[in-house]
Amino acid sequence: MVGNCIPFALPDIGEEEINEVVDSLRNGWLTAGPKTQRFENDFKNYVGCEFALAVNSATSGLHLALEAIGLERGDKVIVPVNTFTATAEVVRYFEADPIFCDIDARTFNIDPTQIEKILTTHPDRNKIKAIIPVHIAGQPCDMEKILHLAKSRDLFVIEDAAHAFPAKWKGKKIGCVGDITVFSFYATKTLSTAEGGMITTNNPRFAERMKVMRLHGFDRDMWDRNISEKPKWYYSVVAPGFKYNMNDLSASLGIHQLAKADQFLNRRAEIARRYNEAFKDLCIPYIERTSDTHAHHLYILKVKNRDRFIERMSGEGIGTSVHFIPLHLQPYWKEQYQLKENDFPVALKNFDEIVSLPIYTKLRDEDISRIIEAVLRITNEL
Repeated sequence: MVGNCIPFALPDIGEEEINEVVDSLRNGWLTAGPKTQRFENDFKNYVGCEFALAVNSATSGLHLALEAIGLERGDKVIVPVNTFTATAEVVRYFEADPIFCDIDARTFNIDPTQIEKILTTHPDRNKIKAIIPVHIAGQPCDMEKILHLAKSRDLFVIEDAAHAFPAKWKGKKIGCVGDITVFSFYATKTLSTAEGGMITTNNPRFAERMKVMRLHGFDRDMWDRNISEKPKWYYSVVAPGFKYNMNDLSASLGIHQLAKADQFLNRRAEIARRYNEAFKDLCIPYIERTSDTHAHHLYILKVKNRDRFIERMSGEGIGTSVHFIPLHLQPYWKEQYQLKENDFPVALKNFDEIVSLPIYTKLRDEDISRIIEAVLRITNEL
């Protein structure tokens, strides 16, 4: 905690991570190298996928994923309107267009019924190339329906799993469900490398393309060149790529964060259970399938007088946040596609009521009790 304040989020960094970073500094290999490769292998084995590629952000990962499926100018991609702007902005990198989709009022995830409506009635439905479901707060989307809709129309499914490590859908770990999955390891996430992300896929063609495009279109990365029988300086540029690789300092954090993933998850689940019990008379998060494993990256509560509630919580020294301001309310997206506030009524209504509470492993039991007491008192007074 910071003084008497409870921040909205704090990373849980231990001596193992610190020592691994120091070791990287001392051994002199700072960019993508042996520890990045180790992190990728560990992550691949944990998730149970064929390929894992570490990148410098989830945004980079989404960009690489769309490039790998061959997204082109004029193509369309279905994106939930309730998400961080990166999910949609990467589509615009190709001069393609996101088609925004409303959400389910209970789960805050993209609504498959609305996806089907878009696929059936949208004037540009024949230009749709992919769907990007976002597992909001760490609860898996209804992937069965989404995958069925995608398969019936020969579309790609790229999962934005920025919130969803280590979630499971019907017992299957997120990361090996859709065509490509992208995770975020930003400072506030359930696994943190300060900045960074991971792409997973079971498709060797996608994996190879993303690996090439991740580092300037080189036919092999820096570590491959270091261990190659050819001179270290030799490389071939086979495509106009990007600079999206992770470095070994970030990977040093990730190796040990990953080793603690189950321990971290258990603690967040414990906090969520305490919240659920305390807030049972309020509107608490709806768990769609008990067979799923929620990552509990966020705990989103619905309250009356949301903005005043946030002010009061701040006055108590308790950090909160809102996930998210729907994209159709943001100036760029609103103006670019002539969107109106009421175009997505479920997302709009949810936005007026939702607030995210602290839920991270460094919360002490007394902090949780303090948060619960404040929420109950403030919601009763408003």
